[in-house]
Amino acid sequence: MTKLSLEYVVRQPKIASENPPMLLMLHGYGSNEQDLFSFADELPDELLIISARAPQTIMHGGYAWYTINFDAIHGKFSDTDEAKESVELIAKFLDELKEEFNFDENRMFLMGFSQGSILSYAVAFKYPEKVKNIIALSGYVMQDILPENKNAEDYKHLDFFISHGSVDQVIPVEWAQQAAPFLNQFAIKNVYSEYPVGHGVAPQNFFNFKKWIEERI
Repeated sequence: MTKLSLEYVVRQPKIASENPPMLLMLHGYGSNEQDLFSFADELPDELLIISARAPQTIMHGGYAWYTINFDAIHGKFSDTDEAKESVELIAKFLDELKEEFNFDENRMFLMGFSQGSILSYAVAFKYPEKVKNIIALSGYVMQDILPENKNAEDYKHLDFFISHGSVDQVIPVEWAQQAAPFLNQFAIKNVYSEYPVGHGVAPQNFFNFKKWIEERI
């Protein structure tokens, strides 16, 4: 298999097709490509599933898309330059995946958790032609990494599933609640749900986004 820009694991479609629907998974800070990939066997058989590893090593077995300085004066400080670099890297990786696997761009899903979710929003706004369906788990819209010029016409095909834990101790639920009103400004289709958990994915959350994917395959 060709060496691509990011390390990744893959689950080939259990139902073979020339142009399979594709799901790209982006993990959170300090995790790795195996995390969200644990969902893979429970997701639709038609899907080509790719789970990418973030470029920065921060601990044994743990990776990050960008630096978070937890001891910053005003609490957590995210390195927005590194985040923007990861947006570009993910966009390049998507092009490489298209070349490698010939997936169906009209049935393309991007799923991110936490940092991965934050970057999923940014990829959708910076490169709307590369994505279609976005599953944003336990994240928020980081305005600092979005393009300055946003045209609603470019985003009319986008579709978001957004979810958050109501007692999330890492990313406040209030931050996530701002996503739907923001997307509505551009008439972007979206659904938002909360679950009584912390910074994680509740079983009901999984079943709901699985159903959401099934409806769009």
